[in-house]
Amino acid sequence: MFEYDYRTSVIKNPSGEIVFKMDDVEVPKQWSQIATDILAQKYFRKAGVPQADGSLGREKSAKQVAHRMAHCWRIWGERYDYFATKEDAQIFYDELVYSILNQACVPNSPQWFNTGLHEVYGITGKPQGHYFVDAKDGKLKKSTSAYERPQPHACFILSVDDDLVNEGGIMDLWVREARIFKYGSGVGTNFSSIRGDGEKLSGGGTSSGLMSFLKIGDRAAGAIKSGGTTRRAAKMVCLDLDHPEIVEFVNWKLKEEDKVAALIAAGYSSDYEGEAYRTVSGQNSNNSVRIPNAFFKTLDEDGEWDLKARSDGSTMKSVKAKDLWDQINYAAWRCADPGTQYDTTINEWHTCPEGGPIRASNPCSEYMFLDNTACNLASVNLRRFFDEDNNVFNVQGFEHTCRLWTVVLEISVLMAQFPSKEVAQLSYDYRTLGLGYANLGSMLMVSGIAYDSEQARGIAGAITAIMTGVAYKTSAEMAGFLGAFDRYKENKKHMMKVMRNHRAAAYDAMDAYDGLEIKPQGINAKYCPDYLLKAATKAWDDAVQLGEKYGYRNAQTTVIAPTGTIGLVMDCDTTGVEPDFALVKFKKLSGGGYFKIINQSVPQALRNLKYSEKEIEDIVNFAKGHATLKGAPYINEERLAAKGFLPAEIEKLNAAMGSAFEIGFVFNVFTLGEPCLQRLGFTPNEYNDFSWSLLEALGFSDEEIEAANTYVCGTMTVEGAPHLKEEHLSVFDCANKCGQTGQRYIHAHGHIRMMAAAQPFLSGAISKTINLPNEATVEEIADSYRLSWELGLKACALYRDGSKLSQPLSNKSDKKKKSSDETTEATASTAISDSGFVDMGKLTIDELLEEMNKRVQNSADTSLKRQLAMIVERRALPAKRRGFTQKAKINGQAIFLRTGEYNDGTLGEIFIDMAKEGATMRSMLNCFAIAISIGLQYGVPLEEYVEKFVFTRFEPAGMVDHPNIKTTTSIIDFMFRSLAYEYLGRTDLVHVLDKPEIGNLGNEEWDESTPTIGERLPELSDVRVVGNTSNNPDATKSQKETASSSSLDAVSAANKSMQGDAPACNTCGHITVRSGTCYKCLNCGNSLGCS
Repeated sequence: MFEYDYRTSVIKNPSGEIVFKMDDVEVPKQWSQIATDILAQKYFRKAGVPQADGSLGREKSAKQVAHRMAHCWRIWGERYDYFATKEDAQIFYDELVYSILNQACVPNSPQWFNTGLHEVYGITGKPQGHYFVDAKDGKLKKSTSAYERPQPHACFILSVDDDLVNEGGIMDLWVREARIFKYGSGVGTNFSSIRGDGEKLSGGGTSSGLMSFLKIGDRAAGAIKSGGTTRRAAKMVCLDLDHPEIVEFVNWKLKEEDKVAALIAAGYSSDYEGEAYRTVSGQNSNNSVRIPNAFFKTLDEDGEWDLKARSDGSTMKSVKAKDLWDQINYAAWRCADPGTQYDTTINEWHTCPEGGPIRASNPCSEYMFLDNTACNLASVNLRRFFDEDNNVFNVQGFEHTCRLWTVVLEISVLMAQFPSKEVAQLSYDYRTLGLGYANLGSMLMVSGIAYDSEQARGIAGAITAIMTGVAYKTSAEMAGFLGAFDRYKENKKHMMKVMRNHRAAAYDAMDAYDGLEIKPQGINAKYCPDYLLKAATKAWDDAVQLGEKYGYRNAQTTVIAPTGTIGLVMDCDTTGVEPDFALVKFKKLSGGGYFKIINQSVPQALRNLKYSEKEIEDIVNFAKGHATLKGAPYINEERLAAKGFLPAEIEKLNAAMGSAFEIGFVFNVFTLGEPCLQRLGFTPNEYNDFSWSLLEALGFSDEEIEAANTYVCGTMTVEGAPHLKEEHLSVFDCANKCGQTGQRYIHAHGHIRMMAAAQPFLSGAISKTINLPNEATVEEIADSYRLSWELGLKACALYRDGSKLSQPLSNKSDKKKKSSDETTEATASTAISDSGFVDMGKLTIDELLEEMNKRVQNSADTSLKRQLAMIVERRALPAKRRGFTQKAKINGQAIFLRTGEYNDGTLGEIFIDMAKEGATMRSMLNCFAIAISIGLQYGVPLEEYVEKFVFTRFEPAGMVDHPNIKTTTSIIDFMFRSLAYEYLGRTDLVHVLDKPEIGNLGNEEWDESTPTIGERLPELSDVRVVGNTSNNPDATKSQKETASSSSLDAVSAANKSMQGDAPACNTCGHITVRSGTCYKCLNCGNSLGCS
């Protein structure tokens, strides 16, 4: 049925270092390399798997994993009579294996990690404090093994009591969370029951307040995350809007970001895993405020909002509703938190209010149900059910898959173990499920339909209605044989009301809604294809009819999860209800390296829009480039041959163009080899310097390079493409601006209205981030939050690009065009005549400096020297400048060395901090640093200072706590050793050559045009008297870099435009992109979230 490949999976970090490698990974041929990498690196069991020779090893085939999970579900289903016959069980197994290997539907990550390890491999382990309810006798029991019952659930909601140390209290919550984090799942909690600061305690005194405990929980979550088994954003903190500390909660992360900014300004790294972010609190959770409808009414009336004591419900204080609303919006604008959850709407769609209100959600906000419950997820790949030839959605196949996987998720509840007694009992009582889908944005693009359109919303609503209707219909059928969930009888009235409201939305019957303050927009028949509309209404007719007859096996059945990692396993271009984030991306080749491709939806979309194949080829090449120098303007095969390139060398260049972000990345020593560059007349000092441009050295102008680059590498956008009609541009709009020249992106309202189209048909909610550009205003944040509530969404998470300081990335190239005078070559071959007179205008800068130095040295009179000193003016440093901060300890005495740099990377000032403020030593060192800084700014070479001050001897001296320098004779000796190593490449003055991992080294993407130390060519007006300097140590280091690391640099550069300031992947260091309210890594597939 499937053809299989044996591939090698390699994950590298941006430096080219291999962090994971596995050979002979067996996968279906149609799987991409990144899907292969995720399976091998993330989902294969790494130990304890029986091998063919009788030993134990690791999984190596997709067939093993698919069999492990499907066999486990079949065995548990057979044990508890989910199948009429063994033949039915075998068909169930076969269809599941096909579904997984065909990338049509897969479960959430914890299933891949845990399911089937005991049933298939016999793996056991000591119990971890989990519980389950035995379906045979209905009794709560404690697990006796770590794997006999897996933990397949991704989403948890836990309660917390206003109690310090008892079971169910604050400190117990951290233990329960740890048990969840350890297995890779996420948890959310509403902390509104905890007393606010100043409320009375039963034993006298007052409470220290909620915020103090939230900071403890944040540290606990961060510590577990640092163990490497859980991921960022695996925790949700919810707080009711009437809590006494709501203002402090709203501004919590905002104030922490201010602290981060101060630390970064002091020289600490801005990396999310760096010291700046590790030092502050609030970085290990998503925060949300629970807003009732009453607040918006008070806001409209410009009234006061009461904050209530937790102990007795009395009003502790009142705040202006508008002031609180403004603070929520400003905080979200500044740091992307808090998100909003609309409490009234959530509970109006609650199927089981007799069990209590819905108070919280999981970290990604898609699972919303009672406290102390859990949900396991699966997502359907919509592209697998879309017939691209006929532009029709396969309703029958989709319905069958939804039916199949509803049974899988139900069986998963049966076989699961849970991290606490309460979660085990309530999950058994309510049996909530989370079926969802992915790739909607890609399917719409293939259809030739704009994401932000009424037609797209009609289709999304219908598909969501079919999925949930079929899931509830299947649940009702199971209830007919196995019985409804235990708490159904007491909630029957409420649940049937919700079911009828879902059906009313399918028919768009506004007058049929019951008990809803905000009536949602149903499926608009005008914009929905008739076959989809009929399927949607039939699904809900069947679901309601069977529910009335049998009840339901499950209290909830569907959510839309972020599908970050599992979406990549299914080779989805888009996740959940998200649009694509960029048209052109880099995908990994099975043989290693990367290949740049346009979103595969684009060619098919153009066909559906009736473009010819030649027109499609032109549009696609405009976006992704021709990937060859053949036919390129200015820089082409003929011009290169004329400049001395051999045919084999030109072939090497063409072969590397497929993965190039800019053609300049390809014209280097790694691609061409040293013999080629030496034959062309270039020296190792030139071609080993990353700031040196071979194309410029060959005589190509910036305009010629840019024109060739556009032809070869493309614009990464379809805006301005030949043949493409203006009215079709919206079909290809993405969440962010595409490429360096693209200006179009989907407005926030487009995201919100798409969510509103799907929400009326979901049991839970939608995990989705509404992306806003950096220039978005606070008013736009407020508008988005308000519109989300008005359209009946249950939650809203916003992200303004650049709102966090971690990983600042530019979405434009930082290369500056040179002015015409800079590109004019000075000639000096005949500058010096026999008479000794020199025409200064014909000298290069190096020759001019050499001539001036010779005359100064040969002059007996010092007047020339004094006059030259008057010419060399003090060079002012830029107002905003880079540098580094180095902490060290000399014989136990702490010292901080800070530097400030000019834009070209040269040293311009130093600061030395040591001892207490006002101490004599500190003051003397400050004065010394000022004197050195002034000398540097007047052009005194750093080399001169180094030669004079190294080996200076005085106390304190001795052993040094520093990455490179281990002993020193004095503070001054240490300082100039450090400066010599960092700025002059003086490796002879340090003891360890590994460079410290600090930021602002001048080799970030925005420093592409910055020359390295020792190779600068400033304009004549910027001439300073400098001595000969060594090359930057990076140049030596760069000689050892491999061509593959250059390829990774190209990928990182291209990904800049996809998602600004996302954190780096904590597995491989690659750039991540937003996926719902989480992040996903496009390199290794890691998901920095809970799904």
